[in-house]
Amino acid sequence: MKEIIIANNDAGQRVDRFLMKAFPALPKSYLYKAVRNKKIKVNRRRCEISQRLNEGDSVLLFIDPRFLQAPQDKRDFLQVPAALDVIYEDDNILVIDKPRGLRSQSDAQGAQDCAVNRILHYLYEKGGYDPDQEQSFVPALCNRLDRNTRGLLIAGKHARALRDMNAAIRAHEVHKYYLALCEGRLSPDAGTITLRHRKAGTKALVDEHEGKECSLSYQVLQQREQASLVLVELHSGRFHQIRASFAHVRHPLVGDVKYGADPHQGSQSLCAFRLSFSIAMDNSLAYLNERIIELPAQRLPRSLRTAMDRHV
Repeated sequence: MKEIIIANNDAGQRVDRFLMKAFPALPKSYLYKAVRNKKIKVNRRRCEISQRLNEGDSVLLFIDPRFLQAPQDKRDFLQVPAALDVIYEDDNILVIDKPRGLRSQSDAQGAQDCAVNRILHYLYEKGGYDPDQEQSFVPALCNRLDRNTRGLLIAGKHARALRDMNAAIRAHEVHKYYLALCEGRLSPDAGTITLRHRKAGTKALVDEHEGKECSLSYQVLQQREQASLVLVELHSGRFHQIRASFAHVRHPLVGDVKYGADPHQGSQSLCAFRLSFSIAMDNSLAYLNERIIELPAQRLPRSLRTAMDRHV
């Protein structure tokens, strides 16, 4: 028999999700059968798979100890550098400037050097995260950026902050702004692009029948015949949304060869540079409503500044 006392960072999770995080070797089918057969109890009573756990709850496990081994790779993140460009940090969240070329998270091949692992290493060195003291929680990203997109990533430093930031994003209370350099002259100078996208391999395709609706607003800041500097606000967060949307209206991002841009015009010019907030007052992160988090002009990507010098 093994007993687990639910800590603050574990609270609020379903029984099954908590146990699958805490014990990755535990097969889902075995877990469900154990719950049905009363081999897993909460506060010494029969529990349900979907039951939510509270801080201080006792979880009793009368199951094969082979499945109760802690993960062996909890400190793999120490293999990557802790180097981060921190733009904003408080007790709840961390906002970094992800460089172009760095993945937001590990890819299918398990590449270790990614933004989330650098964040874990950074927090570990500061004493803000110790995997040996956590049963199921790992600090995580609340948003993602493509590998070749630079800009602001938000991470939750503890479970409540992560849940509340994700809830705010789902409720469209976190406003994400990008700077993009598009080929040609955009007309009109401001507008909204609403399409239906679906993921097809490594690209996003416009598909009015099977795609999911996505929307963005844009405003042209500067333009010449060759290119337009555009301020973009996302109203949804679909895969490659900005890139696919501007390609669809025949103004692909400068350097975005995958979506039809001229291959001779340099690297992709897209930067997530500003965040603002209108978070509900019952959310623990509502204090962020007083802040705008953004990259200073002098810290915008060199590729974008160089492209501006050349095109606009």
